[in-house]
Amino acid sequence: MMMMGTYSSSSSRGDMNEKPAWLESLMAETFFGGCGVHQDRRKNEKNVFCLHCCLSICPHCLSSHRSHPLLQVRRYVYHDVIRLDDLEKLIDCSNIQPYTINSAKVIFLNQRPQSRTCKGPANACFTCDRILQEPFHFCSLSCKVDYMVYAGQSLSNILHRFDESDFAISQFEGLRVDGSEVTDEDTQIAPSSSYSNTEATSNSVISREPNNNLKKGKGNNTFLPGIVLSLGSRRKGAPHRAPLS
Repeated sequence: MMMMGTYSSSSSRGDMNEKPAWLESLMAETFFGGCGVHQDRRKNEKNVFCLHCCLSICPHCLSSHRSHPLLQVRRYVYHDVIRLDDLEKLIDCSNIQPYTINSAKVIFLNQRPQSRTCKGPANACFTCDRILQEPFHFCSLSCKVDYMVYAGQSLSNILHRFDESDFAISQFEGLRVDGSEVTDEDTQIAPSSSYSNTEATSNSVISREPNNNLKKGKGNNTFLPGIVLSLGSRRKGAPHRAPLS
């Protein structure tokens, strides 16, 4: 079944700039909180968005939304991200800077707090001034949508008709309830320079794999190239004088 990414069409300019219910709810919803319906269940974080009901649900809720189109949300350092391949089926993500996580490109759902804004001629987000790579104009989905609404541009031009079968519950058959698909703050992230499928270099990919290149040194120290990380404190002994000659 094909479903339009917006509400019923309208000829008024105001309606054309209005966010469809699923999009507004997706950007405003709180994810990864505990599910109120399954408070007594383990791993009840809400990391799935129901495009039909316009709300976040946990993996234990999936059976109640079996016939609805579902979108998985992931997290990196307390910020929500969605796979680019999934999001592009719903809305045009051009000009939004993608990032690579575990070999998959993702888009941040909302803008993130930043300690400093762009100053000077650097390329920056049109909405929040976050520094970006060329040729991107937005750092998140919400930044692009909010900019278009503010500029009076029609959102209907970027919303796609999508096949509900692309978001069927079958896509979650491999999703483990223990949240193993969710990235944590110990991973590393770097922006992708383009939408191409070319493999990114190792330092631009988020990886959950342990770093096997670390070398152990004496005194519980871990050696990185040019860096020494002390893993434990050592008490200095009493100073020894050189023998008198």
